[in-house]
Amino acid sequence: MMLSTPGLVLHTTPYGESSVIAKVFTRQLGVRSYIVKGVRRHGGGMKQNLFAPLSSLDMVVYDSHKSELNHVKELAPRHPDSASDPVGNALRFFMTEVLYKSLREEEPMPELWDYVESSEFGVRSSELPVCFLLRVAHYLGIEPLDNYSVREPLFDLQEGRFVSSPTETTLSPSLSSMLHEYLLATDERRGASLTDRRALIDALIAYYQLHLSGFRQFHSHEILHTILK
Repeated sequence: MMLSTPGLVLHTTPYGESSVIAKVFTRQLGVRSYIVKGVRRHGGGMKQNLFAPLSSLDMVVYDSHKSELNHVKELAPRHPDSASDPVGNALRFFMTEVLYKSLREEEPMPELWDYVESSEFGVRSSELPVCFLLRVAHYLGIEPLDNYSVREPLFDLQEGRFVSSPTETTLSPSLSSMLHEYLLATDERRGASLTDRRALIDALIAYYQLHLSGFRQFHSHEILHTILK
């Protein structure tokens, strides 16, 4: 079956002398892997820079659920090239790693796809990593329960909710309170200090690792901690 779908590039692996295997988060099909022929050949019809992390593409693809690898017939960038900068690149790498390690080749998730693309296009905010982790967790069905109260003020990473007594997996009172404020916010929260944002990013990555079996060896947040000052 051949169909058209927008897609966001998550990962590429060289294949043969001139091709790549691209793992793409498509809006219509979810995560799929495609062989893209000739992309590494000089003068080829498809440019390799189209497959940078989180590149947004309009694609015409052949799709069969019987095959783990399908083929791309046509593709084009959905947006004009934007000027690259260290902050934007670091944020895109971070968002890509979150998606690559949390999504599986299963059912479509169009609402998550729309959120990711709107976040990626022109991304610059230093608040984005925390908000992104929380929104993706919501779409994956692992969103922290915001039952924060005076009686239950400590967030437990293992339980996924606020609890009354400290354990090995509870956050500090101040970090728990900050997480509660982020969960309440309708859009990106402002005013958190750099140190607090770093600590909360690290805590949420630990949360993902506890609740998603494939979420291991996460590294891109280390670059963020260096770039976002």
